[in-house]
Amino acid sequence: MHTSATPFVPVRRHTGAGLWLLVVSGTLWGTGGLTGSLLGRHTGLAPVAVAGYRLAVGGTLIVTFLVLTGRRPPRGRAAWARIAVLGVLAALYQACYFGAVSLTSVSLATLVTIGAAPLLVLGVEAVTGRRRLDRRTTGTCALAVAGLLLVGLPAGDFGGLAVLGSASLALVSAAGFAAITLVGARPVAGLDELAGTGYGFTLGGLLLVPVAAGTVGLGFQPGAAALGLLVALGIGPTAVAYLCYFRGLRTVQPGTAALLVLLEPLVGAVLAALLLGDRLGPAGLLGAALLGTAVLRAARAPEARGRVDRAVPARAAGADRAS
Repeated sequence: MHTSATPFVPVRRHTGAGLWLLVVSGTLWGTGGLTGSLLGRHTGLAPVAVAGYRLAVGGTLIVTFLVLTGRRPPRGRAAWARIAVLGVLAALYQACYFGAVSLTSVSLATLVTIGAAPLLVLGVEAVTGRRRLDRRTTGTCALAVAGLLLVGLPAGDFGGLAVLGSASLALVSAAGFAAITLVGARPVAGLDELAGTGYGFTLGGLLLVPVAAGTVGLGFQPGAAALGLLVALGIGPTAVAYLCYFRGLRTVQPGTAALLVLLEPLVGAVLAALLLGDRLGPAGLLGAALLGTAVLRAARAPEARGRVDRAVPARAAGADRAS
């Protein structure tokens, strides 16, 4: 039997649009903390219940849109396997993050989760040979960690076991988000970002329902303010933000995308100062400046401003040029 290898040629894709999509996603995520906090105040829901509603509402809204526009559900084992992976990972990192919050504080959980996720993604890329860690990337990571420490260093006297448990859960949460980033960077035939996010997050929300119901409960008074906040949380920081993130991963390296997630604590700190009267203080302001610098360095890196080469079969490349 005669077999011949299909030649592969690089297809160059501009990363500018993907970069802006990632900026939008990080900015929207920064509004999630404020919206979720307001939802919790109005309803009395615990953080893990808010997380479950967030995933379920965001995913259901996307699925509803797909159904109303006549889109068929994904087909094929590979597509549904990816949906299952996204759902499990989303439920895992959301549950672990809010578990970390319950043991200590939002600031410590955010510090460890947001700080560790880019490092994990960059580490996997380096080990697998997909990226070389140069001095610029290392310096950007150092700025990011320093900025997070200054902005989110927790106040309060927590016991050693509580801090250890919270940090451990936050690291698992970071690993879950890092895995979503790496998995989402690899497309699957028959599954686009809209369907993957919608069905995956709906599944993730359903997985968190028994966790919340069996611990803190899911009931709340469905007033206009509560429902408005719930829908806002499901649309902006969830459905739109993750859709932009997964679509941005088409052309931007996962490590760079994970670094741009640093916009989340930066935007969150600014909104808290403007709307809730929080004050960062000199150290917090310096940390915000370092975070902003790290984001700018990540956005202006050569791999973010240039083009991305992806190997595809020569026939597909020819078809792409002809279209």
